[in-house]
Amino acid sequence: MDIEFNKREDQNRLKLSEINRLLSEIKKGGGEKRLQKLRDEGKMTARERVEYLLDKDSDSIEIGAFAGYEMYEEHGGCPSGGVVVVMGYVSGRQCIIVANDASVKAGAWFPITGKKNLRAQEIAMENRLPIIYLVDSAGVYLPMQDEIFPDKEMFGRIFRNNAKMSAAGIIQISAVMGSCVAGGAYLPIMSDEAMIVDKTGSIFLAGSYLVKAAIGESIDNETLGGATTHCSISGVTDYKAKDDKDALNRIKNIMKSLGSTEKAGFDRIESAQPKEKPENIFGIMPASRAEQYDTYEIMKCLVDNSEYEEYKPDYGKSIICATARVDGWSVGIVANQRKLVKSGKGEMQFGGVIYSDSADKATRFIANCNQRKIPLVFLQDVTGFMVGSKSEHGGIIKDGAKMVNAVSNSVVPKFTVITGNSYGAGNYAMCGKAYDPRLIVAWPWADLAVMGGAQAAKVLAQIQESTLKKQGKEITEKKHNEILESISKKYQKQTEATYAAARLWTDAIINPVDTRKWISMGIEAANHSPITEKFNLGVIQV
Repeated sequence: MDIEFNKREDQNRLKLSEINRLLSEIKKGGGEKRLQKLRDEGKMTARERVEYLLDKDSDSIEIGAFAGYEMYEEHGGCPSGGVVVVMGYVSGRQCIIVANDASVKAGAWFPITGKKNLRAQEIAMENRLPIIYLVDSAGVYLPMQDEIFPDKEMFGRIFRNNAKMSAAGIIQISAVMGSCVAGGAYLPIMSDEAMIVDKTGSIFLAGSYLVKAAIGESIDNETLGGATTHCSISGVTDYKAKDDKDALNRIKNIMKSLGSTEKAGFDRIESAQPKEKPENIFGIMPASRAEQYDTYEIMKCLVDNSEYEEYKPDYGKSIICATARVDGWSVGIVANQRKLVKSGKGEMQFGGVIYSDSADKATRFIANCNQRKIPLVFLQDVTGFMVGSKSEHGGIIKDGAKMVNAVSNSVVPKFTVITGNSYGAGNYAMCGKAYDPRLIVAWPWADLAVMGGAQAAKVLAQIQESTLKKQGKEITEKKHNEILESISKKYQKQTEATYAAARLWTDAIINPVDTRKWISMGIEAANHSPITEKFNLGVIQV
């Protein structure tokens, strides 16, 4: 290993260390005092419930841990969106777990909470995975009700999804382990099986104070909607649990009894570790997103035996297309080559830029993978499509549209790993969030934006300076530098991986070493859902 490799490794490991530090703080939810208060009430915390439910020594991945990061600070913040979402195994069955974190505003729903819950349901629906709800929520966060209550992709959509999943035969199990109020009361009752914890669990459309105000009736919450009421009188819930562990054990038993389901039939053989250590990624990736590197070296750290079969290796070299295996699963890889390469015509092509020939190659490869029923993995480090008269006259828009068309209409499951840059239309063509990847993750140093920070800052500075000049103000060099620095700082913040993860543009910021696990668990999940559509590109400009 050379000195440059060691420098890169140190800098990138520092970035991962910072992400892990932030994640450690986020996992404290509303803070140690509030967590302890829950324990004093006889409850387990949300993360303790999830940990108890999951099979010991089994793999799991957390979805949306950074949701809400540095958002809603005027309301006291909403760590992890106030809900914990995990894909893992319960009694040997892969499933999704959704656990309200009552240490964060009593588990109240912020806008990002709704978005995260919908993402959990989307994953369950796409992959036909059982979903388990551990309910402990005070309902909608009223100061922000206009941003969580009425629109299509908001709170009410959750119950619509409950109904759709039930009709599709996707198992839903609910345990009411705390408050379950107002509209939220429908969630457990629209599940296949529902249980409630005695003394701590409660379900009602309106609590005792609201009942008193609305109809003048005086009643305590336990009598109104506690475990005995709903198990013995209303019949709303199926089982009464004596405490949290009793409820979780019952869920484990239910999961044991589930029958097998039809598989999609994605190919898997015995797994093999890469010959190149995944840890080498830290030394291969440059510290600056503008620097170049060889994407083939990254691929060798991710695929079984560091072996792959490349498609059209001498054509469209700014995108690498190859079949390989990840943890035994057959995959098709579409990756941006970040190294300066020479095209078949002898012209130099910039790393990370998509050219016409590359887009054409990727379109054909995606079609082939759909034909062969091979899941797709996108390794995204893209600065966009090539611009300029030569590219425009050569039909770059047409070729780019073909690639976007292929990505959009692909019926095999897609998985996206943002390894570096994710800029502009390149984000779309390489299966960004808008193109329904089953899972989309970012490495700690990833950047997501409509264009690179330096270019965007210059454009925005020019616009601002033009406005000031029209107002008769002089733009000195000092003023220009102040404007540029201010814009650059703000724009750069918006491109960071944490900013994207906070808004669920990605499902997680991961240690690159865990990339194989995310892809493998993702394909295993997708294998529960047989493909029922046919790949069709529709109308495209040939």
